[in-house]
Amino acid sequence: METAKAIEKYAALYGVHTPADLHSAVSQAVMEEIAVKWRADQTAAEQGRRAYYLSAEFLMGRAVFNNLSNLQIVDEVRAAVERFGGKLEDMEEVPDMALGNGGLGRLAACFLDSAATLGKPLDGYGIRYQYGIFKQRFENGFQVEAADDWTAAGDPWSVRRYGERVVVTFGDMRVLAVPYDTPIIGYGAKTINTLRLWQAEPLDGFDFPAFDSGKYLKSTAGREAAERISSVLYPNDNTKAGKALRLRQEYFFTSASLQDILRRRKAAGKSPLMGDDVAVQLNDTHPVFAIPEYVRLLCAEGVAFEQAFAEAKKVFAYTNHTVMAEALEKWDVATVKKIVPALLPILNKIERALENELREKNVPLGRKAIVADKTVHMANLACYTAYAVNGVAKIHTEILKADTLSEWYALYPERFFNMTNGITQRRWLATANPKLAAFITERVGDGWLTDLKTLEGLEQHMGERDAAEFVAIKRANKQALADFIEQKEGVRLDPDFIFDIQIKRLHEYKRQLLNALAIVSTYQRLKDGELPDFKPTAYIFGAKSAPGYFRAKAVIKYINEIARKLNADPQTNDRLRVVFVSDYNVSYAEKLVAAGDVSEQISAAGTEASGTGNMKLMLNGAVTLGTYDGANIEIAEAAGEENNYIFGARVEELDAIRNTYEARKFYEADARLKAAVDTLIDGTFDDGGTGMFRELYDSLLKGASWHRPDQYFLFRDFDDYMRARLRVNADYGTPQFVRKCMMNTAHAGRFSSDRTIGEYCRDIWKI
Repeated sequence: METAKAIEKYAALYGVHTPADLHSAVSQAVMEEIAVKWRADQTAAEQGRRAYYLSAEFLMGRAVFNNLSNLQIVDEVRAAVERFGGKLEDMEEVPDMALGNGGLGRLAACFLDSAATLGKPLDGYGIRYQYGIFKQRFENGFQVEAADDWTAAGDPWSVRRYGERVVVTFGDMRVLAVPYDTPIIGYGAKTINTLRLWQAEPLDGFDFPAFDSGKYLKSTAGREAAERISSVLYPNDNTKAGKALRLRQEYFFTSASLQDILRRRKAAGKSPLMGDDVAVQLNDTHPVFAIPEYVRLLCAEGVAFEQAFAEAKKVFAYTNHTVMAEALEKWDVATVKKIVPALLPILNKIERALENELREKNVPLGRKAIVADKTVHMANLACYTAYAVNGVAKIHTEILKADTLSEWYALYPERFFNMTNGITQRRWLATANPKLAAFITERVGDGWLTDLKTLEGLEQHMGERDAAEFVAIKRANKQALADFIEQKEGVRLDPDFIFDIQIKRLHEYKRQLLNALAIVSTYQRLKDGELPDFKPTAYIFGAKSAPGYFRAKAVIKYINEIARKLNADPQTNDRLRVVFVSDYNVSYAEKLVAAGDVSEQISAAGTEASGTGNMKLMLNGAVTLGTYDGANIEIAEAAGEENNYIFGARVEELDAIRNTYEARKFYEADARLKAAVDTLIDGTFDDGGTGMFRELYDSLLKGASWHRPDQYFLFRDFDDYMRARLRVNADYGTPQFVRKCMMNTAHAGRFSSDRTIGEYCRDIWKI
């Protein structure tokens, strides 16, 4: 009961008048309890081989409930809070730690949770952005961004360690990188690892002589320039200034992290040559500047370049998250020279080392250049230096080998691994869906919390009574979600509707527009008296568009216009509802995945690297309505394709037609498709005079200078998609459909991030 006593102490000391007060009291009590073990675990981790995870994003979500669950003290804390008249659920009003944009950052969060649960020494490094991705609201259907000041009510889960600050030097300025440490508590608190996030601060924050002479703006200019570096995740890079700031961010956190790792080693009496006992995982290309920075730091200590670079080849591993070559980061050499001039000589030496190696092997340079055409190619730098390169789903890795990184695979086949993504069941089932968690534990025990494969035992518990209880739990979750959406969005959903959910970052390749067109087509058919047996369905979207992504914002506006029209139509709104939830984040996702009946995973085959939202919805008993893409393939393998709804062209089919595809032929040949697409321009929906909908229409039928018409094959897959949706609709509510849902939960075991991290530790990190 030590935690309970500490909570009461902090509550008495500061008072509990708001949810933020309650959150602070509970968090400080837990931090007090774990402090000694946390420090001991950090000291122990430095003794053997260990790993670090560098990522520009850590989408941690709200820490308090996950930490209480992993510490197994939820009931104890609930009782303590209720003794002074509070409710544990009140803390849901506390903002999320939203330092990520989507799957990349959420994956990083799950990996840290799993490593601590498995007792593996893995710490994370990233940036402590002052503002999260952004708060999203809708004004007349348009996305509007606002600052997400996530620490406004305090940040009790972080410890500022000013004494461990380092200096990061740019070509035009020097700044402090000040670390903030967050404990990562494994299940059962057997291990506590650390997420260290860097905040940029000025070396000298106030120019007193300038202020004294009346130059007030100049007096704080240095502070503002420094703090800008860690102000916002992914500043809009449509401008040169935005691009420069992104590059500055990437160097800032990689330099600070490498300096910190070397400082720790020096304090422990270890050599800076760390290839034998340290692995550094680069999560996508954002942290790849760590490679030349490590070489630079070693050279600064007197190590020859050749030895320093050889050591780098033993330290770094690289995770690729995209099959699209155009999405791999590239930096203009002139910008690199201006922002981080100290790295350019190192990069040029690495380029010469590559050219010499290829010459000796009689292999042409091809697309492998690191510094070429006045451009630094970050993926090439990673592939040349890293001792391991991995994709994040079976199909994704095969596409990397065959296409995106084929020249590197031909050169170094032994470096390529597949590490199918995973999710932590502690947050995405135990915390997000306690009713289903209890249902499972009653039948197969609680071993699933650390070994998700034990869910397979549910196959023995799918009788009529079990199915009825499973359905009742799902309905209760749908009711809770409906209540929350009504309160937050002002839209009332009936929990007896099918809840069809598409939640993910807004991007053209994820094809939210295909979903929207299918909804319009369904609406048109209902209005025409077709589909007499259509079961009432609520289509629920959650997504944020990058602020500068005009076309993605147009899709959001279009879906909101569809919702406005359909929800107000008395002829169909008893069978069709649409809602685009605002400010979608981890906490919202927890409610959505627990309530979903249908998981929309409809990217064009060969474009989605893996996905993790598909795993969360599967785990919580939703069927996948999806293409043969990313981890959907492995979901269908695990749960049975007969228990999901797979549609659309496969990768090889799209590759075969890519250069000859004529979108207009599909448009002209399919009256239903044409009728839906035409609503973009025929006045059915209003884009507020922006021309957004016309531009969407043109992108599908005319293309643009940088892509062909309908580059993600919406028209090709439309008819097959519509038929798959109607199969889902016909099956819903039958015993067979309930069994499909239960089979998905029962076979979600391979998608635990515990399994993924175990494979990283065994095959890549050797820890």
